[in-house]
Amino acid sequence: MITTDLAIIGAGPVGLFAIFEAGLLKMRCHLIDYLPQAGGQLSEIYPKKPIYDIPGYPSVLAQELVDNLLKQAEPFHPSYTFGERIETLEKRGDRDFVLVTNLGTEVHAKVVVIAGGLGCFEPRKPECEGLTNFENGKGINYMILDPEKYRGQRMVIAGGGDSALDWTIFLSDICSELTLVHRSESFRGAPDSVNKVMKLAEEGKIKLLLNTNLTSVSGSDKLEKVSMTNPKTGENTVIETDHLIPLFGLSPKLGPIENWNLNIDKNAIEVNTEDYSTNIEGVYAIGDINTYKNKLKLILCGFHEAALMTHSAYKYINPGVKYTMKYTTVNGINEF
Repeated sequence: MITTDLAIIGAGPVGLFAIFEAGLLKMRCHLIDYLPQAGGQLSEIYPKKPIYDIPGYPSVLAQELVDNLLKQAEPFHPSYTFGERIETLEKRGDRDFVLVTNLGTEVHAKVVVIAGGLGCFEPRKPECEGLTNFENGKGINYMILDPEKYRGQRMVIAGGGDSALDWTIFLSDICSELTLVHRSESFRGAPDSVNKVMKLAEEGKIKLLLNTNLTSVSGSDKLEKVSMTNPKTGENTVIETDHLIPLFGLSPKLGPIENWNLNIDKNAIEVNTEDYSTNIEGVYAIGDINTYKNKLKLILCGFHEAALMTHSAYKYINPGVKYTMKYTTVNGINEF
C-alpha cells in the first residue's frame, strides 16, 4: 500500500510540474501512469519534436522538457507507479481516497489529481481470438517494463513500427526464442532498425514472419500457443511460446474515469476555474483532460492550472491553516 498527500493520475508534463508546485507547499506526490515511463505523449509519441511555446525556451525538444521537469521535481522525492492503470477510485471519510490499479496496487491519498492528458493511453489490440484470456500476467502484455523478465523465455512480438523493431533487436540476446510477426512486407520503422532485424533473421537469431496476421491464442492457465495465418498464401502457422507482445501503438481513451461519477462533457472533465476542482470535493483535473469555457489545450495553460490547483489542495488538506505564499526567489527550493 502506498500513502501520499497527492495521488496524481498521469505523468505527462502537467502532472510532473504539479510535483514541483506541491513540493513548495510541503506536500508529497505519487504519480501513476499506464505508460512505462514519465512524459506522457511527449515521451511516447514525439520525443524529438520541438516545442516553441514554453516560456523561456525559444525551442525545446519534447523529451528535453520532460527531463527538465523530472529534474525540477527531484528535490521533492516523488514516487511513481508505471505500467498500471487506475481502475477504481473510492472516497473514504472526509480526506481519504483509495485508488486501486489493474494490477492491484493500492494508493491512499488525501487529494486526487487527474492529469491524464487526452486520457489513458490504451494499447491498440489486434483482432485475435482469446487475447483477453491471457492478459494481466498470463503471457500477453502490451508494453515491456522489465526486459530481464524475459531472459531465457520464448517470445512472439507482433508489429511493424519502431517499438517492435527496437525491442526485437534488444531482446534477441535475451530470449531463448524470438519471433517477429508483421502483417505487411514493409516496416514503418527506421531503416537502420529494419536492416538490423533483417540481419538477425538471416543469421537465424530470430524468426521473421511477414504478411502474417495473428488469429488466435491458446493455453491452459498461461499462454502456450499463438496461431497465425498468411492471407496471401493461406498458410497457417502455430508457434509455441511463453509470451506475446503486440506492439500496435496506443490510443487515448477516458477509460475507467468515466465510471467515477465525475461531470463529463465530450470526454473531458468539467472543472471550476477558480482552482480546477471537479464536482467531487478533493478531486481535481488539470491539463488536457479537463474542460471549461475558453479552454486552451496548451502545456503552459496546464502549468498554470497545476499552480492554482496545488494551493487549493493545500487548503483542502489543511483546513483553517493560514498560508502566506513566498516566492522561490526569496526562499529558494527546500528539499523534504
